[in-house]
Amino acid sequence: MNPVINNILALEGGYVNNPADKGGATKWGITENTARSHGYRGDMRDLTRDQAYAILEQDYWITPGFSQIAQYSEKLAFELCDAGTNVGPAWPSRWLQRWLNALNCQATKYADLAVDGKIGHQTLQALERYLSYRGHEGEEVLLKGLNSSQGAYYLDITEKRASNETFIYGWIKNRVVL
Repeated sequence: MNPVINNILALEGGYVNNPADKGGATKWGITENTARSHGYRGDMRDLTRDQAYAILEQDYWITPGFSQIAQYSEKLAFELCDAGTNVGPAWPSRWLQRWLNALNCQATKYADLAVDGKIGHQTLQALERYLSYRGHEGEEVLLKGLNSSQGAYYLDITEKRASNETFIYGWIKNRVVL
């Protein structure tokens, strides 16, 4: 069992269906839409942990490439997967690419990346070079950058949709960890 997915399941917890949440009925962090796209037809209250685990692992760990990030940093991989579970995996992928671009010493350490939200060879190579150059301290700085972007994202969507004020305190408290 993947500890990243297990930790996310523990954070997400059980069933919720808050009318202010655009995601609708959700269990273990899996929205009804996502569950249905995986063939689940039951009541969301009955979605099992194992079913949610399989969906999280496929859609928020393997497919976006966060599993490959774990080769270089489990902390970064967890942060990306956790944020991806909450806001969709393309956003944290873009944040990573933007931060890697900003931290590459004007492209002297590695080439700028296309900010396309896809973790591929170039993003992995840039991350490897960045971590090689900056080490553990660089990993912590990149984590702070990712969390800064995530916090800014939550503020932006809350300013655009007032009902998100219901959730922003918890998002910052539980998701933006410095």
